[in-house]
Amino acid sequence: MDTIASLFSFITYPVSWIIVQFHSLYGAIFGESSGWAWGLSIVSLVILIRICLIPLFVKQIKATRGMQALQPKMKAIQERYKNDKQRQSEEMMKLYKETGTNPLSSCLPILAQSPFFFALYHVLSKIADGEQIGAMDQQLVDSARAAKIFGAPIAAKFMDSPEKVAALGATLTDVRIVTAVMIILMSLSQFYTQRQLMQKNVDLSVKTPFMQQQKMLMYIFPVIFAVMGINFPVGVLVYWLTTNVWTMGQQMYVINQNPTPGSKAQDQYLTRLLKHATSHGEVKGRGKKKVVAAIVAKGPDRNDIERKFITALSKQGLAAQADGSVIKSSETTADAAGSGPKRQQPKRQTKSQRQTPSKPSPKK
Repeated sequence: MDTIASLFSFITYPVSWIIVQFHSLYGAIFGESSGWAWGLSIVSLVILIRICLIPLFVKQIKATRGMQALQPKMKAIQERYKNDKQRQSEEMMKLYKETGTNPLSSCLPILAQSPFFFALYHVLSKIADGEQIGAMDQQLVDSARAAKIFGAPIAAKFMDSPEKVAALGATLTDVRIVTAVMIILMSLSQFYTQRQLMQKNVDLSVKTPFMQQQKMLMYIFPVIFAVMGINFPVGVLVYWLTTNVWTMGQQMYVINQNPTPGSKAQDQYLTRLLKHATSHGEVKGRGKKKVVAAIVAKGPDRNDIERKFITALSKQGLAAQADGSVIKSSETTADAAGSGPKRQQPKRQTKSQRQTPSKPSPKK
């Protein structure tokens, strides 16, 4: 890990400088050597990085949905050219180009954040050794070495020796309890985030190998983080736990406000939207109108959930428009309320009645 972290040493100065700036703020409140000051500085670093990565997160969502939509076509190509791997790859690349989909886009946030993660690991490793690093002079390094989070120094690791932990002014028991709890929370938050995605924000009408891979990753990633976590300093665990919590909250917002078509989340969203439209007699909000407009534009290509939404609107005497608005439909309202005149069907005659000629009515 130290070798990999050293490869990103070029970014340690800006990372350490950002931490120092936040520390000057929190240090004035909690004290320069307080664990809260240094811990919140790391949390603030994560928040700043994630805010900067929001555009990449949006691209990730679009790329993931694009890949989900392409799964049936990709499966068809694999079956058609299963004996010709080169032609299969060519057709896959052609499909990506035609649809403007990039499989690597779903990894952009992780790839973009990796240098900061390893740079922070490098900074904390130097702090543990009492060495100056980046924008941190010896005074700040000593202050960070003395900082503890629930009794564990921010530079200590689960696998550190008792002597190394003692040199940081702590006990091995405190370090292992704190790091173990943080590793468990880190793994659980990773599992919950992936589980939330699979259960709520995946098109359940499409069964593809992609979904099976995502289910496997849901169990594999937490295990990987747990194994790697025992070699992370407490400060890095704070960083990664904050990242997971941010990702979980960000994903909750996206699932609630912009769910994947055909998913359970879309069904729940359109149920709320239907209630909103029927109670107000209109759709309020640019985001909601955009969703309705997209459903209207699909026409016959709507999925079952979207068709159910349009039908439910009609039963409530409402009609969705191309601009995303909802208007009252008098014809639909009359049919739904049963107020329209009903055409009476003529009484069916028996065979003998049809064969008997009708008698003319008597003249007055």
